[in-house]
Order: sequence, then C-alpha cells, then structure tokens
Amino acid sequence: MSKFRLIPYKLEEVKGRTKEVPPGVRLIEAKSIWEKGFQGEDVVVAVIDTGCQTDHPDLQERIIGGYNFTEDYGGDPNVFLDNNGHGTHVCGTIGASKDGQGVVGVAPKVKLLVLKVLSGAGEGSIESITQAIEYAINWKGANGETVRVISMSLGGPEDDQTLHKVIQSAVENNIVVVCAAGNEGDGNGSTSEYSYPGAYNEVVEVGSVNLHKRLSRFSNTNNTIDLVAPGEKILSTYPTNQYAVLSGTSMATPHVSGAIALLIQQYETENKKKISESELYELLINHTVSLGYSTQEEGHGLLQLGVNVPAKSSM
Repeated sequence: MSKFRLIPYKLEEVKGRTKEVPPGVRLIEAKSIWEKGFQGEDVVVAVIDTGCQTDHPDLQERIIGGYNFTEDYGGDPNVFLDNNGHGTHVCGTIGASKDGQGVVGVAPKVKLLVLKVLSGAGEGSIESITQAIEYAINWKGANGETVRVISMSLGGPEDDQTLHKVIQSAVENNIVVVCAAGNEGDGNGSTSEYSYPGAYNEVVEVGSVNLHKRLSRFSNTNNTIDLVAPGEKILSTYPTNQYAVLSGTSMATPHVSGAIALLIQQYETENKKKISESELYELLINHTVSLGYSTQEEGHGLLQLGVNVPAKSSM
C-alpha cells in the first residue's frame, strides 16, 4: 500500500493568543474582495489533511461536516479531529472567522468540510486520499451545498493513476483542486522537483514565497507550477485553541483555496450564474502579478486579489 505524507513543514512558533489579520492574508490583498461584500459565504471547501480542531473558537462556526478515513480515534469515521496540528493551521488560513479575535482567514465566511486522511504522524494511504476525493465529489450539505474547492497540502513522489483519475473526475464535476507544490526545492529554479498530486496538470499547483515576495528556497520548481502565495512564517490557528507560525508550500496552498472561494462568491453573485472550473482558473490567474521569476519558479506569479488583468491568458 502506497504511503502519502504531509509535505514536511517547519513549526516556527506557537502562541496562546493573538488578534490580527495574518500577514499572508494581507499580502494577497484579501481585504480588497471583503470590501466589495464577499467573504466566501456558502462556498464549501473540502480540506483533505490531518483533520481539524473543530471547536477552535476561530473555526467552530466554519465547519459544515467531516469524515475520518484513517485508523486514528479507533477508525471512527465521525471523529475527524486533528492530532497533528497541520490541518487546523490550513483550515484557519482558508477560513478563520472575522470576529474581532484570534486570526482571520482569507474567506472568513466559507464552509469547511474536514476530511481526515493523514494520521497524527502525518501519514496516510493513497487509498484514503482517493476515497476522500470521491467523498468530496459526492457530498451534499443539508441545504443542497456541494464542494467547490478541494485543498490538499500533502504529497508523495509517486505518480498514481487511481489518484490521478479521481482528481480528473473532481475537475469534471466542476471542483477546483488546489495542491501544494512540495518542499523538495534546492534553490535552483532551473531544476525540476515533482510531488504528486501537485504535479498533475489538472490541479492548481501552488509554490511558496516569503512575506517579502521572494521565492522560498524550499519551494519545488517545475513546469506545472500555476502560481505562488505566501508560505513562510504563516500565522494561523493551531490545536488546543492556540495559534502557530508555520512555513512550507502547505501554508501557501490554503491562501489560494480561500481566494478561490472569494472569487466564486463574487463572480456568481455579480453574474447570477455558476462559474465553471476552467473559467474560475482563468479568473484566478487574472489575479496574479509576476515577480520576475521564471514560469518554472512562479508560474503566472503571486496571488494578488487587488489586481484583475483580464488580458492575461493561462495558455
């Protein structure tokens, strides 16, 4: 049975309390969409990770459901708590509530479907990840909600056809799949490092920059990178009602997942029609700016929600 792992990340600091819009959320200019009245309301993002502290004060109102695909908690499918820390951090970056305390996520009114596929040790099988993606495709909320975005900050060196096929199926079902590029980068933009599922063409593959908009040395570079987002010294929610500062492409990915939720709500409210996965990808790329790196390093550039360049093409 093939093993997938959390993409290794670095824990920089744990805080008991804080009250701020994290610097990564500010850097991608999420506020520019909030000011237009959009915070990702009613958009469902499936977070395929280590679970989540579902009663964290910043997250408890955001969780719409979940499922445990691991043997943790006696294999109880209804217990999708986070015994690692990574999943809670990712969830906070996507959608921590804007309530005047703690931190704020990119899409503070989004709904999170927590799919636990990785154990407390950060390991899981391709089978559990495949099952979780199928679950996300078929999931329906109490009010008919469906998953619009899948966020995966995990990976492995193996190109698995079953995993690839289920991701293609998600995209065919109008779900945007966002994946971390991986942290095997060697600091040389002309060499390629691939981590799956990030390297699949159908996914939005996210590389990392620091808070000064410089490419992270650890960020994988390859010809399938779509864009970059903040992934160093990222402040977000952490288990037992805490906050932590983590680094990795795992931290860049949820910035993009949250941003897509904002763009879905804005587009569909303003145009009164549903946006397709391919249109949404175009819209996302129109909200990027080049930092002057090669496309191997930055894809189309840094996610910046305050800009919209309709002339851009993702071809």
